[in-house]
Amino acid sequence: MSLTPGSWRLVAEGFVLGWSVAWPPGPINAEMIRRGITGHQRSGLAVGLGASSGDFIWALVVASGLGALANVPMLRPVLTIISFVLLLLLAWVFLKGAFKSWQAVRRGQFHEMTAASRPTAAGGYLLGLTLALTSPWNIAFWFGVLGYQSGAGLPFGSAVIKAAAVVSGALTWCIALAIALRAGARFATPTWDITTRALTGLLMLFFAGKLVWNGFMASRAM
Repeated sequence: MSLTPGSWRLVAEGFVLGWSVAWPPGPINAEMIRRGITGHQRSGLAVGLGASSGDFIWALVVASGLGALANVPMLRPVLTIISFVLLLLLAWVFLKGAFKSWQAVRRGQFHEMTAASRPTAAGGYLLGLTLALTSPWNIAFWFGVLGYQSGAGLPFGSAVIKAAAVVSGALTWCIALAIALRAGARFATPTWDITTRALTGLLMLFFAGKLVWNGFMASRAM
């Protein structure tokens, strides 16, 4: 099946958008870089692949109309609780990792610890997928990208084409980042490892707190 000129426009717009939103600093890029500079480029790339998969799942949810379920009064508290628990779990994983790295630095065993640790590609993929699926801004992002915020969303087929292009752009960035990290993997530093883990953990706590605050404000407005 050949694409129409309108479809090619959606592909071009989506690809550029996917690249532009993927490259700025954030928890996914930080984790990819942290794994890459400690010699685990394959696991780092898997984080990006998992995040791209999570983004596409959100896109399909929004394009199919299921995203509107997030605004159903009976379901909103359930979704909020699930997201809150997942964000707390992610915060615990990152902060615990930062503390372990800090302890290893104090004992002079950081490089031995990073050499001995073997993060798997499967674990990296699951982490990236979870980060994307629990991202508080993802559903709003896809509502905007696919035009549903204005009330005139794209038809399902066009929405899937544009979503696939966005994810392809983000995935291209992930591959480029993984290649760059492989070329410069010797620049690993303990400070980067500890800082990125700690900041990502704190960011997850911030998102969890914001989720509770928004739910509280919404309940007061009712």
